[in-house]
Amino acid sequence: MRITATTRSPGAALAVLAGAQFTVMLATSIVNVALPQIRDGVGLSDGGTTWVVNAYGLAFGALLLAGGRAADLLGRRRVLLAGLAVFGAASLAAGLATSSPVLIAARALQGLGAAAIAPAALALVMDLFPPGPGRGRALGVWGAVSGAGGAAGVLLGGALTQAWGWQWIFFAVAIGTLPVLAGAVVSVPPAPVTGSGRFDLPGTTAVTLALTALVWGLTTARRSGWTDTTVLGAFAVTAVLLTAFVLVERRHPNPLLPPRLFRAGRVTVGNALMALLGSVWIALFFFLPLYQQQVLGSSPLVTGLGQLPLAAANMLGSTLAPRISRRIGPTATVTAALLTEAAGLLWLSRISAHGSYVADLLGPGILIGLGLSIAFVQLTALSVEGVARQDAGLAGGLVNTSRQVGGAIGLAVLATLAGTATAEAAAHQPQLEALTAGYRIAFGVSAAVLLATAALAPLLTRRRESGPSEASPNPAPQPAADGRR
Repeated sequence: MRITATTRSPGAALAVLAGAQFTVMLATSIVNVALPQIRDGVGLSDGGTTWVVNAYGLAFGALLLAGGRAADLLGRRRVLLAGLAVFGAASLAAGLATSSPVLIAARALQGLGAAAIAPAALALVMDLFPPGPGRGRALGVWGAVSGAGGAAGVLLGGALTQAWGWQWIFFAVAIGTLPVLAGAVVSVPPAPVTGSGRFDLPGTTAVTLALTALVWGLTTARRSGWTDTTVLGAFAVTAVLLTAFVLVERRHPNPLLPPRLFRAGRVTVGNALMALLGSVWIALFFFLPLYQQQVLGSSPLVTGLGQLPLAAANMLGSTLAPRISRRIGPTATVTAALLTEAAGLLWLSRISAHGSYVADLLGPGILIGLGLSIAFVQLTALSVEGVARQDAGLAGGLVNTSRQVGGAIGLAVLATLAGTATAEAAAHQPQLEALTAGYRIAFGVSAAVLLATAALAPLLTRRRESGPSEASPNPAPQPAADGRR
């Protein structure tokens, strides 16, 4: 007898799906602390070292829409399992790499697996938990593990690198993927293939290449400058490909981004605000470890341990988010969360070159963790609210794409601003003072972005007509008639 969704525990499935999201976020941040050791281990240049991070983020961000649409057309459970298998194998290959091309290729393959995992897992959560308090609690768990994965990556990266070497940051991810894959086979129920029509290959190719060119141009701009001909060429290619994507979408009978997706719920505004939040989020976990190590002189392990209060606050905020939303409403919740995170970043903008962890980082980290987690949970929920069931995977891919692309843009801009401020300060200040000046600029501008985002949050009250499948609670997902999983 086939086991259906009604005979399995939604709690167990949620734990596995949250574990899948945790591994994706872990792989995003776990390499940051170990970059100097990785550079020496495989003979990378300083410029090449950034591609250990960028190869993963580039593949992940560019392929999320394709991953989400594939989940709708091929079956979300099937795409989740395939993504986990690719992700685990790529993690193992990265740990075994002895040359830079192999390592960077393995990181790109990790990003490919993550691009399948993230939207499929989020769509499965939506399948398992119909709209209401249950879905709110499930997305709270989702938000908690997302934030915890980012912070845990810094902690584990530092501990494993210091104890056994940089290879173990990848081996640990590979080992951790195994129980998640096994749990998905056992606990995640078969889901129906909800999408219909042909896969939009021309549109998918155009938007994937456009996002690749955009993110590549942004990451290159951090090193070469915004007026570099290569960077300007990448942006020109992005514009051409996005124009081609729009033209293809208008003519394709089954477009990758159907217009109905943006007519449902708060998809458009929710994704715009998520992109702004992502522009600050990714940069935060880039600059904080640098300040701790380069200015305060912390070891990789101590740097990782310093993320624990932020991670704890993140988990607490994710747990409280659904309750706060029910009490004061989603828009007020998002606004308050963004203002709380902005307050933490303003506090960080006062860091000192001769400061300490307790005086300069502990308090701001707690405020940031609370605000970030609550805003993330609510914006994720609002960005998929009202979406027709056949587009749930695509909606999950879109909100993740918004966060990733927003993060790439934000990091490129903030790194440029920080670098400029440091270079100017270095002319008349000691090195540590100059570095701190750059970090203060990055945190201050991040706070300003969040204040602007909070000012836009009232637009979330303009809710459009919901999709037909969300007008009433979703039925429990059943196996596809054709047996696809």
